[in-house]
Amino acid sequence: MNSNSKTARLAGFLYLLVIIFGIFAQLVVRSKLFIPHDPNGTVQNILTNQQLFRLGFMSDLMMLIAYFFLPLVLYQLLKFVHKEQAILMVLCSMIGVSIMCINMLNHFAVLLILRDHNPLGAFNTAQINGLVSFFLDMHKHGYRIAQIFFGLWLFPLGYLVYHSNLIPKIIGTFLMISCVSFLIDFFLFFLLPSYTQELSDLVTFPTIIGEFSICLWLLIKGVRTTTT
Repeated sequence: MNSNSKTARLAGFLYLLVIIFGIFAQLVVRSKLFIPHDPNGTVQNILTNQQLFRLGFMSDLMMLIAYFFLPLVLYQLLKFVHKEQAILMVLCSMIGVSIMCINMLNHFAVLLILRDHNPLGAFNTAQINGLVSFFLDMHKHGYRIAQIFFGLWLFPLGYLVYHSNLIPKIIGTFLMISCVSFLIDFFLFFLLPSYTQELSDLVTFPTIIGEFSICLWLLIKGVRTTTT
């Protein structure tokens, strides 16, 4: 196995970790515990499943650690195509990771508030539940802001993939489309109060194709042995 193939498979493995930990935190933890427009029910779910909520926190952190190293590995693989685009790819991803790391404080704040049943003696139960709901909403919106840069990094990545001849061009095309999808989703979320999760899933569907495709290709196939 040549050096490029090893680097590609390492990138594929890191991408897989990002996907697995991200899916667990979002679809297993948050979708199970968070009840829209029902702070009392959400707090009760978290209190009943505190270990799961903590696992969601750790899963997000593991995702961010993998996301930190992923663009650095891809940079080594693809910088020969266009060094400036490769640097832009790394910068956009790192900004997204930084925002998400700071945003995790909103998640951790919920743990601090609920680590016993009434740590804030000056507040009644309804006020504590309101605080928890506030921090969870802040976490959700922080996630959306980070999405700008998690979308933007996909365009230079797609460009590099498309022109590298190491990975099928169709994957690079889907990655560039994914960037546009993420940005459209972000602006629709903040501009349209009636924007639903179902519509968001439809708008961002190309990202599923693009990111799963490059993850599996790098992990299973590696890269082509020629760049010509």
